[in-house]
Amino acid sequence: MPPPPPRAHGTLSASASLRQLLDSLSREQRRNQELLASLAFALRSFTNFNRFLELVPLVCSRLVEAEGSLLVVFHADGRLWREQLHASPPERCRHLVSHLAGLSDQDLAAGAGDDAVVAQLDLEMRRLLGQVPMFGTSVVARNHQRGRLYVFGSSQGDGPSWSDVHRRHVQLVADLTGVAIENEVLQEDMRLHERLDRQLSTGAEIQSQLLPDQCPVIEGVDLAARCRPAFRVGGDYYDFIPTRPELVGRRRETERWALVMGDVMGKGIPAGLLMTLLRGMLRSEVLSGHAPDRILRDLNQLAQEDLAHSHRFVTLFYSDYDPRTHVLRYANAAHNPPLIWRRQGHTLERLDAPGLLIGLQPEAEYGCERLVLEPGDVLLYYTDGVTEAAGVGNERFDETRLMRAFDRSCRSGLGAQGILDQLFTRLDRFVGSDRQLQDDASMVVLKVRDEVMLPALPG
Repeated sequence: MPPPPPRAHGTLSASASLRQLLDSLSREQRRNQELLASLAFALRSFTNFNRFLELVPLVCSRLVEAEGSLLVVFHADGRLWREQLHASPPERCRHLVSHLAGLSDQDLAAGAGDDAVVAQLDLEMRRLLGQVPMFGTSVVARNHQRGRLYVFGSSQGDGPSWSDVHRRHVQLVADLTGVAIENEVLQEDMRLHERLDRQLSTGAEIQSQLLPDQCPVIEGVDLAARCRPAFRVGGDYYDFIPTRPELVGRRRETERWALVMGDVMGKGIPAGLLMTLLRGMLRSEVLSGHAPDRILRDLNQLAQEDLAHSHRFVTLFYSDYDPRTHVLRYANAAHNPPLIWRRQGHTLERLDAPGLLIGLQPEAEYGCERLVLEPGDVLLYYTDGVTEAAGVGNERFDETRLMRAFDRSCRSGLGAQGILDQLFTRLDRFVGSDRQLQDDASMVVLKVRDEVMLPALPG
């Protein structure tokens, strides 16, 4: 058989070459798909952020058949994240990584914005690589530059020719890297919130232990108290402090007791810390046995420096009650005046005395008042979180509503705990069952028992 015409042979050779080219492109496409799929799998599966970033330049250089690749990552404020400089191959890129890690934030114009940082970084890379072919693309997360991904060729020869497809592949790797960085930022925020939550839980537990877990037994009176913080840690403070803590049993019950209600301006952990500090100072002062006005004056001087540094002030109502004489002495450092309901006459009065905020002025003076409590009289100590509580229409609970609710509860003949429960029920109904208080709300109720009280014998 005669050989085929030369034209037919040339046609077969061209077809074979085309098939080989298509096969080669198909193999390259499958390889690139596998590389991108492996990176996506690592993004889904890796819990180690560093290990994922180490893969990025390796996958990128193989995708576009580059001599090397370098990943540069920025902090959220534009500063270079020097611990996250990754390159492939490591030996080829060691000098690049070392030089970039040594750059200062001023060298990179970190404070001038994303574009300035990228432009300066591109200049540094071009200067380091010289005539080596190179291109870079941005790693973006939430519309902010979070890094730069570079690929580069060899210094020998003409270097690789990168098509638009190659550039799109590199951009895809950069986009996956941006997702990984954003995910790490969210994870770090979550870890931070978890740490803060644990600290808040610890702070709330400590504060709950500092507030009296139950009311003391004081001769002739019935006590009830409750603090409802707006946050887990609050700035409200109430306390019952024996002036003779060394006594026990009935002797302690019949001695003078200090009854205190205070409020640190502000909310949350700072207010709670200051409240704890003041509690320790006040308990030490009570042991001195001084009158209420002297105790507030000394406390104001002791706390002056700490409160000045924190730019906060404290309101405090200090009183002491002597079960043997039924005398209540009190002084006020600009706190909400407690209310007293007199059983004789069913009247309501405020207990107030002149005085400035604790921490406002070093040489502040405080007045001291006194009254005799009669059987059936009821005292209500409270913080402004009660009267300032906002209802559904943003109207305040105010002192007038509190006085009406307090008067009704006292007339009902309830004990101290029953009166306190009714007042909080009324407050909750006003605020709304599904709404949170905006400030800490605390109340203490003291009711003088109805039994006949005889005056103490002389001596």
